[in-house]
Amino acid sequence: MPAAQDKAALIAVTEKDYAKVIKLIDGVSEETALQKREEDTSIKDVIGHRAHWIDLFLGWHADGQAGRVVHMPAKGYKWSDLKAYNAALREIQAGMGWEDARSELAAAHGRLMALIDSLDDAALYGAPMPGGGASKWTLGRYAEASGASHYRSAAKFIRAALRADAKK
Repeated sequence: MPAAQDKAALIAVTEKDYAKVIKLIDGVSEETALQKREEDTSIKDVIGHRAHWIDLFLGWHADGQAGRVVHMPAKGYKWSDLKAYNAALREIQAGMGWEDARSELAAAHGRLMALIDSLDDAALYGAPMPGGGASKWTLGRYAEASGASHYRSAAKFIRAALRADAKK
């Protein structure tokens, strides 16, 4: 799927993919959501992860706007450390319940949409994201990666988990 090139397209794809995830998880019970699957990951873990990554992106944006050092993906981690970072995140979020994970995702989505709504095409797509280092990715492209793209991968994981459960 080609990346959005303007605010209207970014809003559309983000809302569309968020709605798909919400539709999928609306019927997922807590028991199903908490069941560990491949790589010791549950549906709840995936939803909590997506909420967390939206907030990471919002932090990158805030730090870049303030002229602070932007730690990507997070302080003390390189992109090659993502597996370890995500495992540590699952440990931190281990006590998070299913309803809390859903609430966190809804809140993070609201914050993401508020940021997108507050900016124009030039701010979203006119230049590389401030603080993004050598990356040529725009703020809009990072927003899509943190929102819509993550929603699509979450939906893929959830559909596979539910299909596997149906075969049991």
